[in-house]
Amino acid sequence: MRRTALLAAVVALAAGALAVPADAAPATFVHPGVTVSQGQLDFTRSKVNAGAQPWKGAFDQMLASKYADLNRTPKPRAVVECGSYSNPNYGCTDEREDAIAAYTDALAWYITRDERYARKAIQLMDAWSAVITDHTNSNAPLQTGWAGSSWPRAAEIIKYTYTGGWANSGRFATMLRTVYLPEIINGSNSNGNWELSMMEAAVGISVFLEDKTSYDKAMAKFRTRTAAYVYLDSDGELPKTVPSQNLNTRDKIVGYWQGQSTFVTGLTQETCRDLTHTGYGISAISHVAETSRIQGQDLYGTDVGERLRQALGFQAKYELGTAVPSWLCGGSLKLGLGPVTEVGYNALHNRLGMGMTNTQALTERNRPAGSNNLFVAWETLTHGDNPS
Repeated sequence: MRRTALLAAVVALAAGALAVPADAAPATFVHPGVTVSQGQLDFTRSKVNAGAQPWKGAFDQMLASKYADLNRTPKPRAVVECGSYSNPNYGCTDEREDAIAAYTDALAWYITRDERYARKAIQLMDAWSAVITDHTNSNAPLQTGWAGSSWPRAAEIIKYTYTGGWANSGRFATMLRTVYLPEIINGSNSNGNWELSMMEAAVGISVFLEDKTSYDKAMAKFRTRTAAYVYLDSDGELPKTVPSQNLNTRDKIVGYWQGQSTFVTGLTQETCRDLTHTGYGISAISHVAETSRIQGQDLYGTDVGERLRQALGFQAKYELGTAVPSWLCGGSLKLGLGPVTEVGYNALHNRLGMGMTNTQALTERNRPAGSNNLFVAWETLTHGDNPS
């Protein structure tokens, strides 16, 4: 009997040791697998081709945008220099918008099968991979995170669905590995949207590079930062913190949370700064969770999903016009959440059946969601009511 119990304990221990956590790199990476899967692309394509809404309207919006212009001329730089609030702005806007354009063209290629769009995406990616060597000045990590979130989305679609060939895909991979990943992988102690966007880029790049070590490192930082970005009542009296920031007193935490001293479920570290930066953080959380789902893990079933759901609902309520109470940010909020609700709403409400009344109302009001011209683009098209 004792031997049987001992054997059972050993088996259980071994099983525990072999269990893959929800944020670990997959044994085999799925492609295309950064934010958008092949199944999602196929669903989107079928809806657009059938003229169904909201997808057809979202597609028309995308195709009419500057990002889908087949006459676009890439503007690569060897060194992109971005200061605070992009001052100075030496290549910052050009890089971000060329990356969004490459992703836009990749989506246009997949939906239309017009090879001109695939070739334009390749032209944009090749232009930058031939030239860029560095990002500098104070906003370099954030800039690298923003552009580095869009590049692998484009690259995944082109490399794994376009059969016309991409001769310089290896050079593009080298660019991501040597210019982008080192700038973002170690994270940031700035406002939380920085590290969340940086980890979004690091996760996407790791998928494209099939780099399990970087994927695991980025996911670990992402989990810690997400828990420190969105407050839940279950966290206790004070929000969770990132150890490297040494926020070891209540006063330090309140200061970091923009002076907010009352903590309620769904509040974020930047809510009292403005909802635009809060939207950047929420969007990055949803993108990483979606990439993780495509790669075979389920972050939506962890605290990440609950924090995302509550953050969306809390900000959406005020974005929709609910009066701001005096205890919240001194009774005044700077609105402007941005086109950031589709991915989280689709995953949590449509797939998992969670109630999200405010988020649903805001999502439907804002359709079709366009681009924030930084790192978010066309999510009504790719994720709106998408069951795949």
